[in-house]
Amino acid sequence: MSTSHPKARPIPGNRPPAPESPALPPSSWAKKTGFKPKFSGETNASDSVQISLPPRPKEQRDAQPDLEAGRVRATPLPVPPPAAVNGADTVVAVPTENKDQTLVKRRRDSDGGSCGAKKDGPGHGANGAGTNGPPAGPRRAVARNEGVIDVEDDGFAGGRHTHMKYELRDTPGLVPIGLYGFQHYLSMLGSLILIPLVIVPAMGGTYEDTSTVVSTVLFVSGVTTLLHTSFGSRLPLIQGPSFVYLAPALAIINSPEFQGLNGNNFKHIMKELQGAIIIASAFQTILGYSGLMSVLLRLINPVVVAPTIAAVGLSFYSYGFPRAGTCLEIGAVQILLVIMFSLYLRKISVFGHRVFLIYAVPLGLAITWAAAFLLTEAGVYSYKDCDANVPASNIISDHCRKHVSRIKHCRVDTSHALKSSPWFRFPYPLQWGTPIFEWKMALVMCAVSIISSVDSVGSYHASSLLAASRPPTPGVVSRGIGLEGLCSVLAGLWGTGTGSTTITENVHTIAVTKMGSRRAVELGACAMILLSLIGKVGGFIASIPEVMVAALLCFMWAMLAALGLSNLRYSEAGSSRNIIIVGLSLFFSLSVPSYFQQYGISPNTNSSVPSYLQPYIVATHGPFRSKYGGLNYFLNTVLSLNMVIAFLVAVILDNTVPGSQQERGVYVWSETEAARREPAITKDYELPFRVGRIFRWVKWVGL
Repeated sequence: MSTSHPKARPIPGNRPPAPESPALPPSSWAKKTGFKPKFSGETNASDSVQISLPPRPKEQRDAQPDLEAGRVRATPLPVPPPAAVNGADTVVAVPTENKDQTLVKRRRDSDGGSCGAKKDGPGHGANGAGTNGPPAGPRRAVARNEGVIDVEDDGFAGGRHTHMKYELRDTPGLVPIGLYGFQHYLSMLGSLILIPLVIVPAMGGTYEDTSTVVSTVLFVSGVTTLLHTSFGSRLPLIQGPSFVYLAPALAIINSPEFQGLNGNNFKHIMKELQGAIIIASAFQTILGYSGLMSVLLRLINPVVVAPTIAAVGLSFYSYGFPRAGTCLEIGAVQILLVIMFSLYLRKISVFGHRVFLIYAVPLGLAITWAAAFLLTEAGVYSYKDCDANVPASNIISDHCRKHVSRIKHCRVDTSHALKSSPWFRFPYPLQWGTPIFEWKMALVMCAVSIISSVDSVGSYHASSLLAASRPPTPGVVSRGIGLEGLCSVLAGLWGTGTGSTTITENVHTIAVTKMGSRRAVELGACAMILLSLIGKVGGFIASIPEVMVAALLCFMWAMLAALGLSNLRYSEAGSSRNIIIVGLSLFFSLSVPSYFQQYGISPNTNSSVPSYLQPYIVATHGPFRSKYGGLNYFLNTVLSLNMVIAFLVAVILDNTVPGSQQERGVYVWSETEAARREPAITKDYELPFRVGRIFRWVKWVGL
């Protein structure tokens, strides 16, 4: 069907004219990412209200660019689509260049499409509006996994129409859910356990302390994940310790007042961290439940999220390979194995699962650990009259002093955490003592909690395009941020050392495993709670050699930087405006903190702090030196954090430099009124047990 109405025709300009509605198949990259293309009139996949441009007359058909193939192709004759009926499956035949037809179907609403069709009747749209198309004929049943779209590789395009095995509300059965849930957590093992293995030794904790913190992290992660999937955003996102909190935690650990402590430094520093996390989490809770997050969402766009999260991963370069290089034959092999599994062997499937891609981290860890164990048992790292348990400062022999680094870092039997750990231990709140509240440290954590919220916003949007029917409303986003604040309060009370937030790598795991079921994540969380009660599990993880931890972190931080930059797919990544903003944000996020970290340090200064922790002692020598010590501590510390500088530069430039919404890639959230009319969105995000009635009077934190 065509139209000759003058207002329906696009205004000619520098860009190619808008083609007809069915010019590009909905399997294009625009459908996968939720991006609104200027070259096509197709519907945005993440819009809550479907909009389509009327087809142009036959005489106006021009050659149109093929965004996927990179060539110009002729536009086919327009095919009038069938009438859209609320909740009904629509099958559209789209002519292509090399194929006869490609079947594309919209996601099926689980509340029954046939009832909606009978209610609205033929000739009525989703909300009862009249349609010009012919009445929909009989529909053919289309299987969920039928060739809807052949997404290349991992399916990480983030599209609504990717062939997910299980979507948000799917419940395939107890056994499949259990297997997928455990797989989900196992694939994210590095994100869950590596942070305690970094911060506890930095606080002076023993291997037994590390074991206890690891068990606590697993317990709190399971509990907070259950809370978030039930009363937060309700998306299949795992809650756990975030790398966003690692840098400020290390800065607090290396505060000048902790340098001269005698006795148990670990417990005292942990109590200081607990107090700072609790106050910052309360601030994040207020930010979410008060509705301020809905206002802040107007400033948070992909151009802001991308450099902010990328800066989190890039900021730890001084820790990664320098620590992995302390035993190069182990650390380098660990890195190469993970790279080989995740890239070169990623397409190899075993029983239908890409085991090397999904389990790249645990497989690489297991193989490297086994090799290091064999080398240790074979006596490769045994040197005559040298004992690995003797501190380096007490070694007199030059022969032993020469090999002390290899003895300490290459051997796998230097940790006794597994032997000393109990079989059963229940993590309980305030297990380290009463938290200590210091306002200067709390302010640092409050600033970081905003960055954590920005990180979660990007994860909400990306995961909703994969697993849910539509993106959440701004109220649901605020509700999720508010609950993340409450979850971080629990993390502070239990003493994990960091706040609890959505783990960014979760989005990549959903895309790779094709598993977006909420129930699977919840069952996996229950498994984590049970494992946390077995003390030997925490002891086993705590006994991972430090060099392997650093090697895995090299991969995890690189992944985090890449996942942050992947948010640019929702914007015009080739726009000079966006290129300059992202470039400036990344450069200043590395350069400005470097100025603060190096200020006042002479080249020949001997410091007791290890070189890889030097960037986090800025509070002792930063450029701010007023008579207010607490203010100096806050400013020197906050402005030395890479992610804070990246966020400030990006949010200021993106919201002041002119640019269209399409160019900026503004996140598209579901409209509140439209969401309430669509049963699919309601069932995706409504709170269980009729708890949503509480939020009917608080419209800014609900549907």
